[in-house]
Amino acid sequence: MRAAAISTPRLDKMPGMFFSAHPKDLKETDHSLLDDKTHKRRPRTFGMDMKAHLRFMMPHLESGMKSSKSKAILSADEVMQWSQSLEKLLANQTGQDVFGNFLKSEFSEENIEFWLACEDYKKTESNLLHSKAENIYKVFVHSEAAKQINIDFRTRESTAKKIKSPTPTCFDEAQKLIYTLMEKDSYPRFLKSDIYLNLLNDLQAGSLK
Repeated sequence: MRAAAISTPRLDKMPGMFFSAHPKDLKETDHSLLDDKTHKRRPRTFGMDMKAHLRFMMPHLESGMKSSKSKAILSADEVMQWSQSLEKLLANQTGQDVFGNFLKSEFSEENIEFWLACEDYKKTESNLLHSKAENIYKVFVHSEAAKQINIDFRTRESTAKKIKSPTPTCFDEAQKLIYTLMEKDSYPRFLKSDIYLNLLNDLQAGSLK
């Protein structure tokens, strides 16, 4: 008995799709799209780009949240709580992502990356402390670090000494300085930014579902 033929929709005819039915064309298209995104990215369009990204990703953003109280969809109430304090913002996984992308637009993403690295470091098993401490120091604290954070000389030197015999708290002093810097500098601007206000307004209007 001959199996019934199954009609397969052509990808090149589907609305909103930018793929060719031919594998060769698909690869070429992927490279051209990546090139376009690389050349067209500009800080001034960041708010709109992030808004579009959130519009697409919203049903999935919360699925990776560590909190047991996480919801399937981000709510306006949650986003409003971000304005209560930096602590509230950073306690939310999506808040970390949105604030991190805002800092990227200001070329200061090393601050939240260092803060998150420190939070992760505190949970590290004792036999891995040394290697992790050295890595964080080289990436963020060293005077020639690729993502050097803005801390004073005394704290930098003090941290360098502490990682020689690392403990879960050896970055606490530097982390506190960076938290205060974000709290007094970047965080107030974030609350007035298009990325935050547009997201909040859209959620309040019920346009993101």
